[in-house]
Amino acid sequence: MAHYDALIIGAGFAGAVTARQLAEAGRRVLVLERRDHIGGNAYDRLDQAGVLIHQYGPHIFHTNDRQVYDYLSRFTPWLDYPHKVVANLPDGKGGRLEYPVPFNLNSLEIAFGPEEGGRLGEKLIAAYGPEKKVTILELRQNPDPEIAALAGYVYEHVFVHYTMKQWGTTPEQIDPNTTARVPVFLSRDCRYFQDAYQGMPLHGYTKLFEAMLDHPGIQVRLNTDARDLLDLSGPNIRFEGEAFDGPVVYTGAVDELFGCLFGRLPYRTLDFRFETHPVDLWQSHGTVNYTVDEPYTRITEFKHMTGQTLPGATTIVKEYSRAYTGAPEETPYYAIINPENNALYERYAALAARHPQLHLLGRLAEYKYYNMDAIVARALALADGLLK
Repeated sequence: MAHYDALIIGAGFAGAVTARQLAEAGRRVLVLERRDHIGGNAYDRLDQAGVLIHQYGPHIFHTNDRQVYDYLSRFTPWLDYPHKVVANLPDGKGGRLEYPVPFNLNSLEIAFGPEEGGRLGEKLIAAYGPEKKVTILELRQNPDPEIAALAGYVYEHVFVHYTMKQWGTTPEQIDPNTTARVPVFLSRDCRYFQDAYQGMPLHGYTKLFEAMLDHPGIQVRLNTDARDLLDLSGPNIRFEGEAFDGPVVYTGAVDELFGCLFGRLPYRTLDFRFETHPVDLWQSHGTVNYTVDEPYTRITEFKHMTGQTLPGATTIVKEYSRAYTGAPEETPYYAIINPENNALYERYAALAARHPQLHLLGRLAEYKYYNMDAIVARALALADGLLK
């Protein structure tokens, strides 16, 4: 076996950033990736129509962390893309409405008409101030019955049905703390994110990852399941039958690392239905949420996001959420965070902790939800700690 100073399992953001940092410090790094491509869930590719699609659903980069933005800018120029999302729902008169999400002053005027919506907007601004994000809980607690009723409208038309589809729950099962955080944005800023830095890698995410992993100190093995090569049964980690004493950074599902010894950690997975249409653009925005009806949660059209010019063809994807079963063709996307699942995760984390050189990093390994920028920041911090 060739000598490596570090093993990185997974070639998404967590693994690739850690690998690059270690390699730049002179370490010899082996990256093992179970899939046939790098980039993790951010992987993008050209489909048969020539449309650049995100294979595992839309990924929009946004951050307020200048260090993270500057770091990724080493590997890609950026396309300025302010992500805007609309809710699409029946208007009760046989037609449909589309209004910005998060629900804002523009949404008010679309939902209730310019005059009534404008009056309600003025009342909200008088109560809370301009450019504020006010939660449903705050609105419901307002003594003004019109403001309290508005909270109910947003809950019903924007939040509850969408959340039921996303998480497979009834309204009674939805965590009240989650409901309480749903905002109404007292602004005409229709961007989904207000972060200082947001956009798309100009040539796509896969090109970004190719640049990041292009280093003489990094070797990548695709189509390689690290669980077949790692032995964690003894006091010391063995790799390909030999003792390995360097750091091992694991970014996959932690329950699977230990053969689901205590049972599977629950996740939600997504089914993606891609459709290509012979038109320049198929819908009004990059992402349209179906918050009341339709079995899918949202439709994404990639050309809005990537800036790709391709006349006469566009590809959309419809997302259907369901429970993750662990079947080979499924991908775990969203950890289902609750005390029972957290306790199960801690049992697996305790197994990992028996090996001080084993480091769990990322959504699946840590059983948490992270945005891309947060994972990059955590990987930079981990690599810094390993080098010290």
